[in-house]
Amino acid sequence: MAAGGVRFKTNYAASSRIEPFYKGGKVQMNNDGTYLFCTCGTKINILDVGTGKVLKSIEQEDQEDITSFSLSPDDEMLVTGSRALLLKQWDWKENMCIRTWKAIHTSPVASMAFDSTSTLLATGGCDSTIKIWDVIKQYCTHNLKGSCGVVHLVEFHPDISRLQLFSSSMDNKIRLWSLNTSKCIVVLDAHYSAVTALAFTLDGNTLVSSGRDKICTVWDLKTNKSQRTIPVFETVEAVMLLPEDEDFTPLGVMSKGQHFITAGSKGILRIWEARSGKCIYSQRVPGKPREEEEDNADEQTLTHCMLVPATRKLTTVTAEHNILIYDLCTLKLERQFVGYNDEVLDVKFLGPSDTHIVVATNSPQLKVFELATLNCQVLYGHTDTVLALDVFEKATRFASCSKDKTIRVWRMNKETGKVKCVAQGLGHAHSVGVISCSRLKANFIVSGSQDCTVKLWSLTKPQAAQSEEQTAEPEALHAALTEKAHDKDINSVVVSPNDKLIATGSQDRTAKLWSRSNFSLLGVFRGHKRGIWCVQFSPVDQILGTSSADGTVKLWGLQDFNCLKTFEGHDASVLKIIFVSRGTQLLTSGSDGLLKLWTIKTNECVKTIDAHENKVWGLHSDKKDDSVVTGSGDSCIIIWKDVTEMELAEEQAKQEEQILKRQELSNLLHEKKYLKALGLAISLDHPQTVLTVIKALLGDCNGQEKLESIILKLRQDQKESILKFSMVWNTNSRNCHEAQHVIQILLRNETPDHLLQYGGVKAALEGLIPYSERHFQRINRLLQASMFLDYMWQNMRVTGKSSDPDLQTEVMEIEPSTPMDRTSPGNRSAMIAQKIHDSESEESEGYDSDSIASDEGSCNKQRRPHAAGELFKENLEPQLEYASGSEEDEDAGDQMEKTIVEKVKQNQPRIKNKSKSLKMK
Repeated sequence: MAAGGVRFKTNYAASSRIEPFYKGGKVQMNNDGTYLFCTCGTKINILDVGTGKVLKSIEQEDQEDITSFSLSPDDEMLVTGSRALLLKQWDWKENMCIRTWKAIHTSPVASMAFDSTSTLLATGGCDSTIKIWDVIKQYCTHNLKGSCGVVHLVEFHPDISRLQLFSSSMDNKIRLWSLNTSKCIVVLDAHYSAVTALAFTLDGNTLVSSGRDKICTVWDLKTNKSQRTIPVFETVEAVMLLPEDEDFTPLGVMSKGQHFITAGSKGILRIWEARSGKCIYSQRVPGKPREEEEDNADEQTLTHCMLVPATRKLTTVTAEHNILIYDLCTLKLERQFVGYNDEVLDVKFLGPSDTHIVVATNSPQLKVFELATLNCQVLYGHTDTVLALDVFEKATRFASCSKDKTIRVWRMNKETGKVKCVAQGLGHAHSVGVISCSRLKANFIVSGSQDCTVKLWSLTKPQAAQSEEQTAEPEALHAALTEKAHDKDINSVVVSPNDKLIATGSQDRTAKLWSRSNFSLLGVFRGHKRGIWCVQFSPVDQILGTSSADGTVKLWGLQDFNCLKTFEGHDASVLKIIFVSRGTQLLTSGSDGLLKLWTIKTNECVKTIDAHENKVWGLHSDKKDDSVVTGSGDSCIIIWKDVTEMELAEEQAKQEEQILKRQELSNLLHEKKYLKALGLAISLDHPQTVLTVIKALLGDCNGQEKLESIILKLRQDQKESILKFSMVWNTNSRNCHEAQHVIQILLRNETPDHLLQYGGVKAALEGLIPYSERHFQRINRLLQASMFLDYMWQNMRVTGKSSDPDLQTEVMEIEPSTPMDRTSPGNRSAMIAQKIHDSESEESEGYDSDSIASDEGSCNKQRRPHAAGELFKENLEPQLEYASGSEEDEDAGDQMEKTIVEKVKQNQPRIKNKSKSLKMK
């Protein structure tokens, strides 16, 4: 918790995204107009028209680009064709591929279409052939040859009883195929360029074709001859016949004859009368001044046009991948979606409640998105790429600057959300790259250019008082002050919160502080090793923050111009910097696509967010300081939400839950409800508690059987966890017995195939094997020692007196193999060694191989008696050797034998228990 009740932020999470969903190609809508299907590289995105968000993505497994697709008229089947020469049939509602088959074409499929019954599918390939497929019975019905070049257009006659197919290829001719004879009936030749679209009347007797030769042709299908050729004076990409049962009088359609709509290179929709060939309606480019329509006619070329009779909507697609939805009867724009934003250069929140964002992309047009519906408004005005944006304090007006050497001021209507240009300034000699608005009152703008100058523009007229319908020319702005600020390009300019100071950052590695009143230089900030990308005033302190291409962020005092703090952590250029949490934290964005959250007091990087795949040029915070928006060169715009309080609440809830579970576990252990206790301990991820439960189980009567029954009742994920715990326990000799019990139960009751399905089983086995081998070797050595001591106990007799009455009753007798002086200590040692040597074969035959835990131990049983003898020679024989004939040494020998017997007696119960335990295992 910061001073003054400000809570430090710890994390941001993406709440919404605006990503590319259409990069060119075919676009199709379903019958009720609720979903839009469009290609995007290797996948087809399904857009929910109501929310503007991608509902589903259908992606090719072979990662090949989709060249064509078609949705059946009944909206049930979706068929795609890719460069892999495969056709795939999808149940798009379930996002599942139903069937895959070879397209038979020798080159990719360029076009495809269903018939009206959703039974036949026609595919036109780049190999000049056309294939007809029965998608129900799943076989190829026709193979039509005779086209020239790529078949880019196929269309079934709407009357399926005629069994006719129309196609067009690179020879600019329309071919009519009979499916009864699989032959071309007639060739319709009237176009001199590629035929782009075909439109049929309801009775199926008239056809309208459009082409890139700037003409439309009306055909009589009864005679297969041209009725009229209509010059449209633009490259036509789509043609649609107007429904005859609708009222189009608002568009000037008065007669009852046939009318059609064309969409082409001028970027507008026009309505033509088929009988007279006259254009009776011409649309304006939405939001574009009339005087600019002819000069930039090709900017908004329309590539597709679709009619949705069920919703009375008309959908068009532009060359810039914008999708526009119009009302059919009035042709008024209702919705607009941006399929591809190109490189995002800047982004800001807009609106009194931050309900919109304004985006500058690699385009002369600005885009204003409504965050709730992702409806987009395209703003025309600049004639070259817009480079930067800034918003006034009330967020209903904003300013933009462009490569066209101009700045513009825009105003948004609070009620309708419509944005219009209200002022324009021209005066810079080169591209205007940075701009900043006043903070207290909307009365001036500061801009910086590649001509190394900074200009201050005064706003005199109250643009906010202009009405929505007012069509007055934008106010002409004039620079009140101009100053040469730097020796190189100016990368950033910002106005202080009190509107009295202006700071600039440049490629010359310096930042400068200026007086707003007369542009007098107040100080220079030097210290960065490379160019400065961004400067920002603190909202609460007299501090200036700068970010540089050297990967550092610095804070400077405005009084003495000294560097107060330096933040290092970015591995690439730091492009943007903003103050958050009331000036106590920093949020920075880099050219490596990362966002970093810093706490100023501690110089600590609190969080690093992998946000984008390219340079993050845009970074802006909303008024509430709980959301930020970022825009990047990867064409993605992301809205980030502060989730600090949410994560804190979740953490507290988890802690409370952990406390309750621990108490419950303690109660279960006390009540000896081991099954529930074991499952709860595993869910809590407490290996030590699980081990305690297992030890308690094994300590009970029939503990091994109880443990086995409990483990077998566990779920697979719980068995996986207990196997991982056993791997850790097995590394310690104190806990290896419990671990081996668990492993034994799993190996006995689970099949190998089932064990292989466990997560992390490979790593568990790799950790279990070496330690298990080590434990086996240790037990093997213990067995060898116990065999020797058992042998000593059974075959040795202690002579002499002992104060222990029990010891006097225990006698071990060694029969000397040769006549020797039994009282000689040296001979006594030799007799013991000889006895061990003579009994090696007897011990080998009497050795119990069942006590061995592995095949390796069973193979070594022949050499264990020998090892026992060696152990005797190494450890006991030297202790029995002493000089013969000495009474003191003889007494010492008797005492040594007594000591050995006492040691054996003390250790024998423990050794027998170990042997019994090993046999049980």
